[in-house]
Amino acid sequence: MALTALAVLAALALLLWGATSHFAPFLLPDLAAFALATRSAFRCHCRLRRKPPVMLLDVFRSHARRRPHRVLLRFQEEVHTYGDVDAWSDRAARALLRRLELRPGCAVAVLLPNGPAYVWCWLALAKLGCPMACVNTGARGAALRHAVDAAGAARLISTPEFRVAVEEVLPDLHRDGVRVFYLSSTSPTPGVEPLLPDIEDEPPGPVDPQHRAGITPNSTALYIFTSGTTGLPKAAVITEMKLMMVANLGRLCGLRSDDVIYTTLPLYHSAGLLIGVGGCFELGATCVLRAKFSASQFWDDCRRYNVTVIQYVGELIRYLCNTPKRPDDREHGVRTALGNGLRADVWREFLQRFGPVAVWEFYGATEGNTGFINYTGKIGAVGRANVFLRRFTPYELIEYDVEEDEPVRDERGLCIPVYPGDTGLLVIKITKSTPFHGYVGDTKKTEKKILRDVLVKGDAYFNSGDLLMIDREGFVYFQDRVGDTFRWKGENVATREVEATLATVSFIQEVNVYGVTVPGCEGRCGMAAIRLRPGRVFDGKQLYSVTSATLPAYAAPRFLRIQDALEVTGTFKQRKTQLVRDGFDPGAIADPLFIRDDGAASYVPLTRHTFAAILDGKLNL
Repeated sequence: MALTALAVLAALALLLWGATSHFAPFLLPDLAAFALATRSAFRCHCRLRRKPPVMLLDVFRSHARRRPHRVLLRFQEEVHTYGDVDAWSDRAARALLRRLELRPGCAVAVLLPNGPAYVWCWLALAKLGCPMACVNTGARGAALRHAVDAAGAARLISTPEFRVAVEEVLPDLHRDGVRVFYLSSTSPTPGVEPLLPDIEDEPPGPVDPQHRAGITPNSTALYIFTSGTTGLPKAAVITEMKLMMVANLGRLCGLRSDDVIYTTLPLYHSAGLLIGVGGCFELGATCVLRAKFSASQFWDDCRRYNVTVIQYVGELIRYLCNTPKRPDDREHGVRTALGNGLRADVWREFLQRFGPVAVWEFYGATEGNTGFINYTGKIGAVGRANVFLRRFTPYELIEYDVEEDEPVRDERGLCIPVYPGDTGLLVIKITKSTPFHGYVGDTKKTEKKILRDVLVKGDAYFNSGDLLMIDREGFVYFQDRVGDTFRWKGENVATREVEATLATVSFIQEVNVYGVTVPGCEGRCGMAAIRLRPGRVFDGKQLYSVTSATLPAYAAPRFLRIQDALEVTGTFKQRKTQLVRDGFDPGAIADPLFIRDDGAASYVPLTRHTFAAILDGKLNL
């Protein structure tokens, strides 16, 4: 009788599996993803509800106590265990407390390269209850000063590696009361004190837990400057709760404690620091750091360190595919690739060349309040529109007028959801479980990211600034950035902030910055249409000098177009659509065109020969 019942249940289960496979082929993966996400959220929620709450720092400490000899970091020839990093960060915390005269809640800006020091400096500040502001290492001049000011930091920690950048702004920082330190044994810069001798002189021992007595899940843990960091960086608030949730992304993607995760992404980005290093804190895994990405050394490093998981942005994978083919391309232990921005054609080429690596593409913004994960491996998709998860993280794709650069609204003043297969602006409802904390010290930019009266009067949604499409099977595809921002070299470039920089150039009357597509390249390359001041002439060397001094390399426009007049809409908004369509072809555009030439340190005329070299891939942008 029991055997008969079991046989019936087995038959019913088989029938259910067959039915779902035929009529709803993604029901079971969606349910599994929902169950995993729910379990992860419940774990984080339980930790944070304890008295005192258990934060990511406490999870790291737990690993350091239980497995002190487990390797946390590998960097070049260096090996650092969980116990090593915990002890070193204790000593650093006490030295920073004394030398920097810190109190809980004091923000400290760091301008540091990738390496173990970045990690133990973060832990040291966390143990003191001090948020760390992760400054983009490409920030220079006004951008660097603004980053420090935006985070409200009265202390800046850097290294002699960035001596030129530090010395350029040092008088202004001192005038504003900001003290500057080098994480080194000596200082080549007058007015900048070295910290390493003080850290080395500190005796071993734990840090007083009272420094974190007032820390709650809503306390600020970090300030991450958004990828739109150009002329005016925006310091996104990362709370302890968000830090915990983002660090769990790796677990949602099947990462394990025995994994070795290779991170070549900069640690001032949320992907490298929160998902890479923070994910290792969560799992008790090992992180292999590299100072800078190298396509030629990438797979050699993977073999050398027995890497099992790699992090990427779309450009990184393309660079790997562009390297000369080698007989050992498939001889590696990498089983998972985790990242975002991977184009479908590059995805296919990557798998065909380097083997059956499980690619986990995800979508999310540093300051955003939700995201997507492609847990099925569907090539080209950034995630799934999971009907179960959507109940907990309400979002919509709404109609967007690209020309007017604003959402389309109906006669009631509400936004209009798009149909499956249509492109729309992604907006995520702001709720208690999906909060938006905005940018510190900048209420205008915070408010600009909030869209109100979306589906009903009085509601509020986070405006992602991204155009997405959900197909009829429920797969989510990234389409483009809208308005101010486009993506280049794995970074977001805010056009209006670049425009503000170019507007300071003496011979420029008006400027309109936008992105153009370049064959064989991810994202859009920066281009500026300008109108000259009456009686002034174009000076390519001056423009090159200004942009080099004030903008990161990825944000400086590669192409330039000089026009007699810049077209605007009826509401006096600059039109970008036609400029984007025109591109940078000197054979089709009558206006004078220029290209940024790093060798000549100038903007030089864009010829048909140069244009052809770009199309053929002979000229690298």
